[in-house]
Amino acid sequence: MLIREMIEQVEKEVLSEYAVLSCNTKGRKREEKKCDVRTEYQRDRDRILHSKAFRRLKHKTQVFIAPEGDHYRTRLTHTLEVSQIARTIARALRLNEDLTEAIALGHDLGHTPFGHSGEEILDELCESGFKHNCQSLRVVDFLEKGEGLNLTWEVRDGILNHRKDGNPSTLEGKIVSISDRIAYINHDIDDAIRGNIIDEADLPDYCVDIFGNTHSKRIDTMIKDVIQASYNKPYIRMSNQVEVATSILREFMFKKVYVDSAAKVEEEKTQYMLKQLFYYFLNNIDLLPDEMIKIIPKWGKEQVVCDYIAGMTDRFAINKYNDLFIPSPWNKY
Repeated sequence: MLIREMIEQVEKEVLSEYAVLSCNTKGRKREEKKCDVRTEYQRDRDRILHSKAFRRLKHKTQVFIAPEGDHYRTRLTHTLEVSQIARTIARALRLNEDLTEAIALGHDLGHTPFGHSGEEILDELCESGFKHNCQSLRVVDFLEKGEGLNLTWEVRDGILNHRKDGNPSTLEGKIVSISDRIAYINHDIDDAIRGNIIDEADLPDYCVDIFGNTHSKRIDTMIKDVIQASYNKPYIRMSNQVEVATSILREFMFKKVYVDSAAKVEEEKTQYMLKQLFYYFLNNIDLLPDEMIKIIPKWGKEQVVCDYIAGMTDRFAINKYNDLFIPSPWNKY
């Protein structure tokens, strides 16, 4: 018996009746020979982890643009925190941890430079609109490696539907969706306190009473609540009390941090910069990288320029803007 087959047998014996077994995947768009060692979802996780799009996340903004300090979250550290939370919940509920991890690692691959500020301006500029979850699916389906990663249906479904308003088809996908919310609310509080945008004492009293008064207590309470409310159930949810408190905390963050705070003052500049880059490449399409030019006949100029801008890291976008629009000192030597 192959190692993969032994793992699949263990899944049948150990996992919940609500788990998606690796052997029951709906498969890939392009049929492939199965691996002797890894299950299908393990292969998906590894493909995402080794992708260029995943590596670029380390230089993409989470919330705070160009922060001074080494300890603020990036899009990559956010992704890793989502993965850790999601794996903890999946293991406790006896759901498929490999599927959960693959979705978590891939859920933000399509995010723009400069966080949601970049997403907003591309949504405004592109005729067909722009949503980072749709772009994440586009990355794994078409853009990465020039042909996509050919992931399984379940992983692709989880990536596409991870947003709060999405509806993943698997419980593993639903775990990632709720873990994403747990992660960003709590690490954004942590970063906002570190950046003196808010103080721990500013947090709503009701939420402190429910979650406790530290970063670790808040996350611990939310995770344990999801596990307790969802154990041996065909759904993933929080208890009503914790759901209400989480929503209040999220609203607090929108009011104090996500909109019009000192941490957001650079957003207008970044949107202007991305807008200039977008129109520059739209009007100078031959200056795109060769691999982008090759796909224009299939996708059209605007979509390919959008793909190029969305794939940029913060520092690449800044450097490209400086190269194109900021005069350099003249030196005849």
